[in-house]
Amino acid sequence: MAINLNRAEFVRSAASERDFIRDGRPQIVFAGKSNVGKSSVINRLLNRKNFARVGSQPGKTVHVNYFDIDGACWFVDLPGYGYAAVSKAERERWARLMESYFAESGRISLGVHIVDARHKPTGDDVTMAEWFKASGRDFVLAANKTDKISKTAAGENMALIRETLAMPESVRIIPFSAEKGTGRNELLSEILARI
Repeated sequence: MAINLNRAEFVRSAASERDFIRDGRPQIVFAGKSNVGKSSVINRLLNRKNFARVGSQPGKTVHVNYFDIDGACWFVDLPGYGYAAVSKAERERWARLMESYFAESGRISLGVHIVDARHKPTGDDVTMAEWFKASGRDFVLAANKTDKISKTAAGENMALIRETLAMPESVRIIPFSAEKGTGRNELLSEILARI
């Protein structure tokens, strides 16, 4: 299906389960640590500078944000996780919101789990990977910030990411750079295949 990525607009910020959008359109779900560059990945996919807000402070996405893409699908930006300065109550609220989002079967058309290509995944990354696996839905890993490391280190880190997250070979890991655009076409083709 042809889709006009320039026709993208923010529609809703869901603070609770009752605000989730359930209109049957495909939902492409983006998840990642607070400082992994999730908004930057979405902006790169859409070739827009400040479409999904890029926060100067990690932990700014605290709701489930819905972006209408050409009336064809939703880009769903989940709250960033793992930011130490967030209160325990806020972390618990986040966990409840995520649990209710993942609880409804069939909601996710494709999960895009964004991890940092430079580092071994954290315990929170492992938890998020488990949620995607348990959903039974298709998902890919986008290893962002590959522009910050050498090609050799990137190759080694892809193997480390797969091993740490216990990813089956069927789950694709895409080396990505929101800064340079590396991996954009590969990730877009995965997304468009589900719309």
